[in-house]
Amino acid sequence: MQTEPDWNKRPSKPSNRFSNLEKGKLIPQALELEEAVLGAILIDSRAVSLVIDILTESSFYSRAHQIIYRTVRTLFTESIPIDLITISAAIRKSGELQEIGGDSFLIKLSQKVNSSAHCEYHARIIVEKFIQRELIRIGGEIVEEAFDETTDVLELLDSSESKLFEVTNGNIKKNYETSEALVRQAIKRIQEIGSKSGYSGIPSGFNAVDTVTSGWQSSDLIIIAARPGMGKTAFVLSMARNMAVTMDKPVAFFSLEMSSVQLITRLISSETGINSETLRKGKLNDDEWQRLLAKVNPLENAPLYIDDTPALSIFDLRAKCRRLVAEKKVEIIIIDYLQLMTASTSGKGGNREQEISAISRGLKSLAKELKVPVIALSQLSREVEKRPGKRPMLSDLRESGAIEQDADIVSFIYRPEYYKIEVWEDDTPSAGQAEFIIAKHRNGSLDDVRLSFEGHIARFSDLKFGSSPSIPHQTVFESKMNVDNGFQGGNTNSSDFGSGNTFIPPPNDDEAPF
Repeated sequence: MQTEPDWNKRPSKPSNRFSNLEKGKLIPQALELEEAVLGAILIDSRAVSLVIDILTESSFYSRAHQIIYRTVRTLFTESIPIDLITISAAIRKSGELQEIGGDSFLIKLSQKVNSSAHCEYHARIIVEKFIQRELIRIGGEIVEEAFDETTDVLELLDSSESKLFEVTNGNIKKNYETSEALVRQAIKRIQEIGSKSGYSGIPSGFNAVDTVTSGWQSSDLIIIAARPGMGKTAFVLSMARNMAVTMDKPVAFFSLEMSSVQLITRLISSETGINSETLRKGKLNDDEWQRLLAKVNPLENAPLYIDDTPALSIFDLRAKCRRLVAEKKVEIIIIDYLQLMTASTSGKGGNREQEISAISRGLKSLAKELKVPVIALSQLSREVEKRPGKRPMLSDLRESGAIEQDADIVSFIYRPEYYKIEVWEDDTPSAGQAEFIIAKHRNGSLDDVRLSFEGHIARFSDLKFGSSPSIPHQTVFESKMNVDNGFQGGNTNSSDFGSGNTFIPPPNDDEAPF
């Protein structure tokens, strides 16, 4: 007899076992694809070259798969043929064969696929799953620290961004590296340098300087210091122009003193040869207009990124630089200048010396993290003015000895002409010349390099030997005026041309640059 269903009766709840499964979450993984990639490597060694730059040991979810892939990388590094037999022998030698499931596990992996087709595509999916796992891990750490009332919020924000940046760049921090791995990296680096022409680092565009430094090296902190009026900004602008325009190297320029429009106007003056005062006043004749329009195009297309945020903190700088390196592939960072930075956004901290020390350490840390050279300008103390000859020394670095300790290169710009000194120590004329003094070089030699300086267009260049450059009488400008006038680009701290400087014709050939 068929009974009628009881429509008023509620359906029974599912068992707890199924309920828990529905609420649970599975850690992101792609075990089948991991097996497919490792299987492809076991039957076709060419698959290794397709995935070796994509996958790391930690990319794999399974411990057994991690051991196998680590062995593959070791064999690849040592140029040992990669196949089922060599991998099995290497894992047996390391004592981990039973941990992965023995030879039978390797044989099963080799039977999972018939070819290495789509191996690279599979590897990228594995990496995606790995990134998802890392984001879950980092997110958990952030949540835990955020609930801790003793945590500094700004430090947590900075460390969180740093961890996410590491994931983005596939550069998850390792606790250590073996000596063997580091030696192989160094040898590979030496071979790469030896096989290419030119310099190992990023050239400054000044041949004599690059001969000593071999270009600005990755992860180095370079300090360029001078007294006001020596031409610090003019020097790094000339260098930025050489790198961005001539070499097409992406450059990030952080100007805490001058506005971005003022900096570009200086570059236009340098590029076109038109007197900067003429540009400031806008009084150009027809020939100068034609020259301006004809020569400004390379600047327009140059990969030069200028940020004129005043009183920039090391925290904000780090965030901006990470984005520029990730999005614009910036290869070098320039900061003008260090003493105008702040150590934190909170305004708290110790005395000025401690703050400068924190900024200096932060800049060195930034260079190492992003693996790009960081060039920071710095002021010198007034002790230089009390010394006969006015030549700067390392002890003149202003407000902190930590700058000297943290920097890989400490250099000075010195122009005797500024102090009415007409000749160098060797009795050659000093007019229109400057000296780039390399006072500390952690990985190289020291030297004093002479350069040509054209004050009327704020340009440094290589010195042509056999000639004594002379600068014609020009209307030049002081570097420390704050009257509002001329080009304004939003930086109220600007203290140079275009920011309302008074222009005074010099009584002789003494330019007073920026």
